[in-house]
Amino acid sequence: MVEAIRTAGIERPWAHQALTAEHALRGESVVVATGTASGKSLAYLAPVLSALLDGSEAPNGRGATALYLAPTKALAADQRRAVKALAGPLGKGIRPAVYDGDTPVEEREWVRQYANYALTNPDMLHRSILPAHPKWSSFLRALRYVVIDECHTYRGVFGSHVAQVLRRLRRVCARYGADPVFLLASATSSDPGTAANRLTGVPVAEITEDASPRGELVFALWEPPLTELHGERGAPVRRTATAESADLLTDLVIQGVRTVAFVRSRRGAELVALIAQERLAAVDRSLPARVAAYRGGYLPEERRAIERALHSGELLGLSATTALELGVDVAGLDAVLLTGYPGTRASLWQQAGRAGRTGRGALAVLVARDDPLDTYLVHHPEALFRQPVESTVLDPDNPYVLAPHLCAAAAELPLTEADLSLFGPETPGLLTQLEARKLLRRRGAAWHWTRRERAADLTDIRGGGGRPVQVVEEGTGRLLGTVDAGAAHASVHEGAVHLHQGRTYLVRRLDLEDSVALVEQADPPYSTTARDTTAVSILETSAEIPWGEARLCFGSVEVTNQVVSFLRRRLITGEVLGESKLDLPPRTLRTRAVWWTVTEDQLDEARIDPEALGGALHAAEHASIGMLPLFATCDRWDIGGVSVPLHPDTLLPTVFVYDGHPGGAGFAERAFHTAAGWLTATREAIAACECDTGCPSCVQSPKCGNGNDPLDKRAAIRLLARLLRDAPKGERKEG
Repeated sequence: MVEAIRTAGIERPWAHQALTAEHALRGESVVVATGTASGKSLAYLAPVLSALLDGSEAPNGRGATALYLAPTKALAADQRRAVKALAGPLGKGIRPAVYDGDTPVEEREWVRQYANYALTNPDMLHRSILPAHPKWSSFLRALRYVVIDECHTYRGVFGSHVAQVLRRLRRVCARYGADPVFLLASATSSDPGTAANRLTGVPVAEITEDASPRGELVFALWEPPLTELHGERGAPVRRTATAESADLLTDLVIQGVRTVAFVRSRRGAELVALIAQERLAAVDRSLPARVAAYRGGYLPEERRAIERALHSGELLGLSATTALELGVDVAGLDAVLLTGYPGTRASLWQQAGRAGRTGRGALAVLVARDDPLDTYLVHHPEALFRQPVESTVLDPDNPYVLAPHLCAAAAELPLTEADLSLFGPETPGLLTQLEARKLLRRRGAAWHWTRRERAADLTDIRGGGGRPVQVVEEGTGRLLGTVDAGAAHASVHEGAVHLHQGRTYLVRRLDLEDSVALVEQADPPYSTTARDTTAVSILETSAEIPWGEARLCFGSVEVTNQVVSFLRRRLITGEVLGESKLDLPPRTLRTRAVWWTVTEDQLDEARIDPEALGGALHAAEHASIGMLPLFATCDRWDIGGVSVPLHPDTLLPTVFVYDGHPGGAGFAERAFHTAAGWLTATREAIAACECDTGCPSCVQSPKCGNGNDPLDKRAAIRLLARLLRDAPKGERKEG
């Protein structure tokens, strides 16, 4: 073991690396939750390499095996490069191989038969490895370790799906006599041991003390200036975070500073790179080629070429989505730009930690979007720098998640009574429902899959809600990339602007039946933003707390949503140029929500008359959605909301905030349990904004289906103050 640590490049292991190895050697699962560039990879590689080397002389030539899971293909490919570099001095005992959707068919058989360190992702484990476990029997029989990298990313619906995939893995391994140890690596997070236990279903020791040396990190909070333009309802408009980041990236590249700009959306990542390239061309014609965009949806060969250019230093600047945050181990970065708060403090420090990875000083800049949460953080830096990172939220017992995995498990091996505890307390009831739907059939003491189709195809663990929409160039038939089914109505509707590799396309037609968006190259002077309408009905109230006469509730709801139009916004300034109607079908979603009601007496006390009520509720809803990511590990786009002056189910003025995933993702439940702190921060954010009547920094929403009308900023402040006056005194006000 000591020799393996030395060979892995650790002459004197830091405390957290040594502790990880000790737990692993005792057969104990462990999560190491330390900062970026703290040597987590070497912490879990040491016991893995030791096991593989010890078993390399086994009679079958296979010996012990290990499975590595990463949330992205890029990270698995990057880890393979690192392991191959170590495999040289270790000899032929280490045989790493990537097994993902890009692996050629002819290579897959070699991986199954001969690789002893298979690097893959949860999607391939779910769709390919577990359904074909007899072909993997020799690998699974010898499985000693399962490495789960970047495990803090397995949250919400995706995390809940991965939790059930891992339970299926444990069950299949037991069939072959294996009981692998789980080694998890996480960014710094709150209570990582509990989160890892919830993810894997096994007890997990936690290591959180980071003993690695760090260079100085200068962290700047950057608020774009107000422009002379006015947006919806005459609200003042700030310069966009996209434009500010592009300018900063341009300046840093000119100075030879190796920089990555993390951007929240695929389109935003393309725009930052495109603007920076245009501005660099005016300075030096060789510089635009040293800046690129990197995001999901690219074809495999495009991703690999960008990764190679980044590793070689050919690229000086990169504009990337979180596909890079979780993808490529980039050494030698000098600066990181965060184009908008990434949604959680864990992600903030994960992205910022990409700079200064060689131990030198580095720069991180958070460029605030015109958004309630970003504005709040710029003016309340203590919420970033003096607060612990969030707990990871996931719910493996979500019936919408669990049911298809029970079907997949039954298809892999018939389910028995002994399996029920493995999959959780909701399992018996769901098995009865699955029998009634004729998806499973009970024969004797076991449940069997009854259909001809593959059970693993019942669910998309990324929560996409259907097969991805292919983006195809109309004139040539060339496939440009894909868009998740759930995002297609809003992002590739007819008339939408679509960016790919620095080129701009207009969507000419969206064919929902064939899941194809036909586009043609164009150069419009605007971007597009979809608008939708939403209605909520209450199915069940699971919990209710009185706040004086007001009520705070949590339960199940049905949401009906329809994309009805899109706005055209001028590039750089964000000025609205016009709106076009769309004819797309409505979608329904059964999910979980938190909601609160107020009474007429409370409205009178808050001096809110009937004419101001709709605007007060609407403004409070928008701002509370914007602030929730500070309290739950979610993104603003993971949640939605509706406000109604008189809701038919409550017969009172009501504000809903719901999870944007079938069955819920745990975010609304987290909001329910932290409601006093969450709504207090919401009121403070609105009150602190310097605008007069409401703007994107406080109560306007970029995805409002009603054109941000009506909104009443001052009435919202009074309404929230009155609501909070009767909040239970014992409730935690965390932030």
